[in-house]
Parts: sequence; C-alpha cells; structure tokens
Amino acid sequence: REYLDNITAIGPRTVGSPENEVLAVNYLLEQIRGIAREGTDAHKISIDVQRPTGSFSIDFLGGFTSYYANITNVIVKLEPRNGAEHAVLSNCHFDSVPNTPGASDDAVSCAVMLEILNTLSKSSESLQHAVIFLFNGAEENILQASHGFITQHEWAKSIRAFINLEAAGVGGKELVFQTGPENPWLVQAYVVAAKHPFASVVAQEIFQSGIIPADTDFRIYRDFGNVPGIDLAFIENGYIYHTKYDTSDRILTDSIQRAGDNILAVLKYLATSEKLAKSFEYRHGNVVFFDIFGLFVLAYPARIGTIMNYITAAVAFIYLSKKVLQSKNRAIHNLKKLFTAFGLTLMSWVCTLVAVLIVAVFVSIIGRALSWYTHFYVSVSLYGSAAAAKLILVHMLAKKFLYKNMNEQYLGDIFFDASLMIWSIALAVMTQMGLCSAFICTLWVAFPLLTKLMIHKEFSQKGATMKFIVMYMLGMFVPYLYMLYLSWTVFEMFTPVMGRSGSEIPPDMVLAGFIVIFTMILSSYFVNFIYLVKSTKTTLVTLTTVFVVTLILVCSGIFFPYSSDAANPKPKRVFLQHTSRRFHDLDGNVVKSDSGIWINGFDYNGISHITPHVPEINDTIRTPCEEQAPFCGLPWILPVHFMFRLVKNWYLPAPEIMPRSPIQFKVLSKELMPWNSVRLSFEVSGPSHMSLYVRPHEGSALSRWSLGDGTPVASLGGDYFVFYSHGLQAAPWQFWVELTAPEKHSDGIVSLAIAAHYFFGEDQKSPQLYALLERFPNWTFSSGWSCTYDLFVF
Repeated sequence: REYLDNITAIGPRTVGSPENEVLAVNYLLEQIRGIAREGTDAHKISIDVQRPTGSFSIDFLGGFTSYYANITNVIVKLEPRNGAEHAVLSNCHFDSVPNTPGASDDAVSCAVMLEILNTLSKSSESLQHAVIFLFNGAEENILQASHGFITQHEWAKSIRAFINLEAAGVGGKELVFQTGPENPWLVQAYVVAAKHPFASVVAQEIFQSGIIPADTDFRIYRDFGNVPGIDLAFIENGYIYHTKYDTSDRILTDSIQRAGDNILAVLKYLATSEKLAKSFEYRHGNVVFFDIFGLFVLAYPARIGTIMNYITAAVAFIYLSKKVLQSKNRAIHNLKKLFTAFGLTLMSWVCTLVAVLIVAVFVSIIGRALSWYTHFYVSVSLYGSAAAAKLILVHMLAKKFLYKNMNEQYLGDIFFDASLMIWSIALAVMTQMGLCSAFICTLWVAFPLLTKLMIHKEFSQKGATMKFIVMYMLGMFVPYLYMLYLSWTVFEMFTPVMGRSGSEIPPDMVLAGFIVIFTMILSSYFVNFIYLVKSTKTTLVTLTTVFVVTLILVCSGIFFPYSSDAANPKPKRVFLQHTSRRFHDLDGNVVKSDSGIWINGFDYNGISHITPHVPEINDTIRTPCEEQAPFCGLPWILPVHFMFRLVKNWYLPAPEIMPRSPIQFKVLSKELMPWNSVRLSFEVSGPSHMSLYVRPHEGSALSRWSLGDGTPVASLGGDYFVFYSHGLQAAPWQFWVELTAPEKHSDGIVSLAIAAHYFFGEDQKSPQLYALLERFPNWTFSSGWSCTYDLFVF
C-alpha cells in the first residue's frame, strides 16, 4: 500500500516527462536498493537501468509502426548465489496515460512486484531459477518498453516464461485472460499455485478475437520474444480506467493482498519448477481452463476436451435418434415434429434478436444511447424484459395456432429435445472450430441430458408434477449457476468498454445483443414449460409492462448516462487538442493554416450532453476532412480514426499556439535509387510524442523505409502511421522512406505530415484550453493537450 501511494503521489507519469523518467525511476531504484541491502545470503540481486531505442510494426488498431528512443526500463534479477541459466519474468509498467495518476494501470502491479521482491529476497529458501522483475517505463506508448527489453537486453535470452500484470479496471479480482501460446504446463502452474484463482478461457478467446480495443505486453513477449506467459488484469470498475479517478484510495487493500498472494505463489512455483528449464519439451497443446466461482480452477488439455465434447455430442445424438425411432411406424412423424420444434426455437431466437435490436436502434436514433451506463439495471429492464417477452410471445402463438389441441406433455418433451439438439450441434461445431469455450456447450448438453434420463419415468407417468419440477431445477442448477457467473464477468468487462469504444459502434446494439444471447441461453431449457403450463399470459403482460415503462422512462431522459458521484463516478471521456495546422505545397510555401481546439467524445453520444454547458461546442463546428491529406489532416495520436466518424468530432476555432519547444523538421537528402525509386531522408526533433503520417500519391508506392523491419505497414484506409516517443535527452530522430515513382509527377509523389503532441510541461495547455476545460461539467473526464501539425509534399 505504501509503495502504491508513493508512486501515484508523483502524479501522471507520461513517457518523456521528469515524473516518469526521473522521479518514478529514482523512487523504484531507492526501494530496490533498500530491499537488496536487507536480503539474505541465499540470493544474489542485480539491478540494471536500460534505455533502449528501437522500432517495430504491430497489427493492433488497424496496423501501424512504432519508434522509440531512450525510454526507460528498471530491471532486477533475483537468482541463487551460484547463478541460474533459466529465468521467469514478472512484468509491470510504471508509466501512465497523460492526465491520470494510473494507480491500477499499473502502479499497483509495480507495488505488488516490489513487495514480492522484498518477500523473496528475505527468504532463506533458495530458488532453482532466476526471477527477473521488469518495471517497464513505456507500456502506454503501445508496448514500447517491453519490446526494448525482450529484443535488446542480455537477460532476456534466459527467460522461459513470464507473468504480465495489467489492468482493464480499478481493483477487484485479477483475471487470467490470456495464456500460452500453447504451453499447457503454465496454466497447470497457475492452477496448482494460485491461492485465489480467477481464470477463464472464454475471456482469452474474447480478448484475442480483437473485439476489445486493447492490448498488453503479452503480445510483445509472445511475438518478438517467442516466450509463453500468463496475462492477468484487474477488471472491476472499468468506468474509471484511464481517468483522473484511477487513484490509490479506490484500490482496496484486500485486492492488493489477493493479487500479491497469487503472483508470489505462482512465481515461486515457476522458479522452483523442473519444467521451466525444459519448457520446450512441454510447449505443445492448448488448455481448457475455467474457475469455479473463484474457489478452484478446472484445467485439462484441449485434446481431452475435444474427445469429451464429441462423446457428449454423440451420446446426445444417439438419445435423440432413439427417441425418434422408438416407434418405427411414427419415425418420420417424430422426425418432422422434432425439426419443426427445432426450427421454431431458432426462429423465436431470430425474431427476438431482431425485435430487441430494433428497440436498441430506436433508442440510439432518438439520442438516448447509454442510458444504462450508470444504471445497469435499466439495460436488463429494457432489453432483458423485451427479449423474454418476445420469446414467450412467439411460443405462445405457436402453441395456440400451430399446436392447437396437442398433448402438452408431448410438446414439453419435444421442445426439450429441440433445445438439446441445438446445443449438441453448437457443441460439435465449436469443437470442430477449435474453440476451447465449447466446454460451455458440454455443460448445456451433459447436465440437461442426465436430468432428463433421471426424471423421464416420473414425467411420462405423472406429467409436470412438483417433484418433476424440483428435480428438473436441481439438474439444471450447475449450468445455470455457471452461466450466471460467466455472464457477470462478461458484463463486468464489457459494459465500461462501451464508454470508450468510439462513435462508430452503437453501444445499445452491442449490449442488447449480449443480453439477447444470454436470454436465449438461459431460457433454452425453459421454453418447454411454455407448452407445459396452462397459460403464460400473466408473465407476458408483466414483462411487457416492465419493458414499456422502462422504454418511456428512457425516452424521457430520466436516466442520465454519466455520473460524478464521488464514491462511484462514471464519467464521459472527452479528448481536446489545441491544434495549429499548416499545409505546405510542393515548393514549401504555406497554402493553408488554421488553429482550433479539436474535440473528440469517446462514446457514441458525441457532445450532445455537453452542448448545454458549453454552447459554442455544437453541430455547426463539425470537423471537416482535408481530403488531400493523410488521416484527413488531423493530428491523431494513434490511428483510431476508424473508431470515430468526422460527423462526431468538432473543431472549435482558437488562437494559434506557439510552443516554447517547437518541432524542427529537416529534409536531409533526396536520392535517386535503382528501379525508378526515390529515397527521402529526414531529421525531426521535438517533444516526447510525435505522430508521422504518410500518403503516397496516385501512381507512387511506399516500398521501403528505415522503420520497423523495413517493410511499411499500412493502416486501415491505406495511409501509413508511425507513433514516435522518446525519453529524456534523445538525439534527433532520423529516418528515410523509399518510394517508387511514375515518370511524371507534377504534383509530387508523397504527402508527409508530422504532429507534435505536448503532454506535459509548460507547453501542455494553452490559456484557451485551460479556460474551456474549466467549463466542462463535473461528470466528464476531459483530457487536454496542445499539438502542432505540418503537412509537406515532396
């Protein structure tokens, strides 16, 4: 707790700032040296400060290239007295995003690592392998420091596995959401050692699908170091992740203790494991893993899971076949009835999904998106009740018109079989696709089938008696309870993400879709009760009433999306950049220039809620696109343009800014190369953060450059984006680009723009930006900085 408080007391720790490069580094070194002095003779502690320079390309955020210079890593190696050939790495980052204290992301992890180092160093028990603690100083700059370490530091060669400590929320339980690749022994290590396990292969497959706009150092160690590992992150209260509210007092001591218990135990296990030294022998195979309510983790090889899944699906299909063929004279009739129920169930799901999405679209169009952001129960009342009512309505109508005068017991039986058939097909398909999450389908096939076999006699003789209902409920208890637990985890992660997912994706449609899916899953084995009971009118009327009342309240605007509640804030995120732009022609003359405050709301609502408080920010100042310039001539700090429509960001005219440390951009040379190519060499010096944008003109192509691995990687839309950052006292950035050019190119062969971002110091905020930020309502988190933008044509 003391480590955490002291790190966050330094303030925002942006890469390149004295807070990050000097104060945080000095604090870490002071604590580490103090720990080393008090350590036992069983261990040897080595300390190193690395300041790497390098470049790489990454396919995150549509693809871009990263360049870093003189950033900072603080590295500690704890090893046996006689040394160690192999090591396990523990990674955290002490830098933070601008304007935030970064307590959970990721100061708390660094605090935990300091305490683990302290505990291990005082232990008289010698370790078999080394433990390397990397306190990396540039993760928020899209994973630069970890790349510098794993590709350049001499200790990196000894690493056989890693544990990465991250955050996607503030406090709570830390979730294992990525492992591997392959290396099932690592999951087994967590299963055996972790005292308070919380892990899910479902979270892993969701995260690795790319639908959450985030990434971690796990990717760097995996892709550039070829090292397997475990990725953990705090996921609770993601509403204040990357905001000014991410303070140390919001992280409970219990949360810190829990994380420390788990990570210390797993590190000790790995550092004394024979498998670490021979990890290459155990590298093959994936693992199915999931925790049971945080009590323990079930983990087994994916190949065994595949066999179990196929056997379960086969047993279910045999059961269904026997049911259809039990009377040979009626086999065709039974098959038709089963497929009718199967089709009707699927149709009810499709109708439900379409109906609920229509409601979500309507809510979005009338400007009431995210009404549930602060009040999650609103989403359940609105979309959950609509989904349940629609499902019941479809089956009620089918019972009345399609199955009129049919035996209710028979209908209940056939719709149970239809649900079983759907889950069995889903199980077979997901297993065939290689998805480890197919274990969920196994639960939804095995337990209902066992329940059905156990109560079949009771049901066939006496119908839906109370004994039948109780036994049925008990049989379904495990899959239903686990699904509710899993759905809590999914909504805990996803709901806050909707507040920072850009203006392109309607969040109500995403959340409504999730709610419909969970409603379908949870109702799949209760649809048959619609046919068993005499009437469901009361239930339908109740659900419809809840839906209609909630919809009226949402339309009235009574549920405000955001909250400034001191105990539990849920702010709206807004980025403001006071920008001065200059556009140069082929001769270097300025043909256009302007200045303004460029405003981006980070969610679907844009600035509709802000306009009443700051009237000049309105729809008359929408940002125009400079069609001839890469990325519309706008100073994106990252290539996230695809997440924001131009109709949902604004450019408020403002005086020109004059940074005290302006960018210096020089053309060093222009060379004609073989094969009709031109090489342009440049030198840039400026603030710690700069963005380079490149667009080859029609007929030209960017063939090579001195960045990454030499092969240019285009972003979404075809332009090229380079993210640059440096620590203290970096030399001017020199780079070259090589283009193939047509014979005639009167309008030049390439447009190249450079933006300088001032995230700290005297140039960070202009008086106009300060004044504007002061007027924003207290339920916003508005992050502001100054930047310049220059476009050149060559």
